[in-house]
Amino acid sequence: MKLRFLSPTNHGIVDYAAAVALIGGPFILGLGSSNPAALWISVVTGITVIIVSIATRYRYGIFKLIPFGGHLALDLLVATAFMFVPYLFKLEGVDAAYFYINAVVVYLVVALTASETPEAHPGSSRF
Repeated sequence: MKLRFLSPTNHGIVDYAAAVALIGGPFILGLGSSNPAALWISVVTGITVIIVSIATRYRYGIFKLIPFGGHLALDLLVATAFMFVPYLFKLEGVDAAYFYINAVVVYLVVALTASETPEAHPGSSRF
């Protein structure tokens, strides 16, 4: 089994689904009990995910300005930021858990994503 089985195309689908979850999830879960910033950090991040996805060079990107490797680097930056959000904003309970869980999910998605498409290396069986 390949460790990096998530193609850039499938990663794009995950990106847009994650954006919707980041925007709607905080309202469904009632985030903000320990600090209202918990809700708004998630919503702003979700909107940013949409903007970055639209600007990424992959199937579901529109403007294709950001190379896919740069997109993955931004994902890692967001995951790392999510690990610090509970400390920086003194989040507790569900508010803190929400950001820790999201960080782990983003780290996993990046770890499971192939950074190049098979077309990048014709004749290669690496992908």
